[in-house]
Amino acid sequence: MASSSGPGCTGRRCVGVRPVLASAVALTAAAVWLWTGLGGSSSAATRVPTPEHVVVVVFENRAYGQVIGSAGAPYINALRTGGANLTRFHSEAHWSQPNYFALFSGSTQGIKDDSCYRPGFSSAPNLASEQLAAGRSWASYNESLPGQGSTRCSSGAYARKHNPWFGFRNVPASSAKPFAQFPKDYSKLPQLSFVIPDLCSDMHDCPVSTGDTWLKEHLGAYATWARAHDSLLVVTFDEGGDPIPTVLYGRPVTPGSSSSTTYDDYDLLRTLEDTQGLTTHAGKAATARDVTGIWAP
Repeated sequence: MASSSGPGCTGRRCVGVRPVLASAVALTAAAVWLWTGLGGSSSAATRVPTPEHVVVVVFENRAYGQVIGSAGAPYINALRTGGANLTRFHSEAHWSQPNYFALFSGSTQGIKDDSCYRPGFSSAPNLASEQLAAGRSWASYNESLPGQGSTRCSSGAYARKHNPWFGFRNVPASSAKPFAQFPKDYSKLPQLSFVIPDLCSDMHDCPVSTGDTWLKEHLGAYATWARAHDSLLVVTFDEGGDPIPTVLYGRPVTPGSSSSTTYDDYDLLRTLEDTQGLTTHAGKAATARDVTGIWAP
């Protein structure tokens, strides 16, 4: 081997090489810190926020083009313009009921159609059980539900096939409430809740315009409040053709944003879990990805 030469070098030994290398490493680490720290505003916007309250509303059987850009849905499109639009959101199954179970528990739980299931047939982890186990608050508000905790399969325009929480014995039936109990003081809302309109208001049996008007009349004030109180409104559909409409609105959302990333019920479930700071993820949500690219810095 040739002898080294230069300052601090004697034969094959170079005095002071390690301190120089250490300094270089330190400078590199500092540069990385500056890149991720000072330049972190863009990366911060990709993290899932932790709103004070999250309300999820699920409508029925409409494809993306039947709602987004439709004259029959002026309010949902106003939410889209002032919030975020997911342009490639997909459901899991053709029948309604499996999609509700997928969104709520990360699995269809073997449900293949809209048949009336046996209440409490599963103890699998789900959004509500995780929320309650973490000491956080949860409720569902269901239009035309015959009474708080009622497990009837149907009643007038009410249909239990849109209420997956009744399928789980680790979710108190009493946490399912008639929509009339939705708080007028929104600060008293649970940290996470679902709203399920009945078969007319959810557009299943009635026109898109009916559901759009219902949303504005019943949750428009909450949407406005959410913009000022660090809270979130999620409006999605069970099925109706791929993609299906999904709009997010509130303080944590960048107005006018959109994402063309392909997402599904499991991704939305994962995102909802992460808005709550939950450390567990139900079913396929464990391997799903968060919705990103729409959150305000």
